Amino acid sequence: MSIGREDVLHVAKLAELAVSDEELPKLTEQLGRIVDYVAQLNEVPAGEQAPPYLAGPDKVTLRPDVVAPVPLARPPADFAPEFSQGLFAVPRLGAMEDQ
Repeated sequence: MSIGREDVLHVAKLAELAVSDEELPKLTEQLGRIVDYVAQLNEVPAGEQAPPYLAGPDKVTLRPDVVAPVPLARPPADFAPEFSQGLFAVPRLGAMEDQ
């Protein structure tokens, strides 16, 4: 797909950009290269036909995903101002006094 002078002026108008006559040829060439590059992406296999990508050598085995809690140096009750039934207790806000 080729990008022409009028296409660049149309895009500049939509983007509310002022493009001078001196900048127009360079901008047309740059925008054309961008569109050509994006058109190349259509040639990349995707979906079911694309092989999965695994980083690193093929022989590297992945470690199992194990979710384990990180132990704390001190329990939360030691540094909480108030701690009740496993929860932090905080004072009510002034706006909530009537509730």
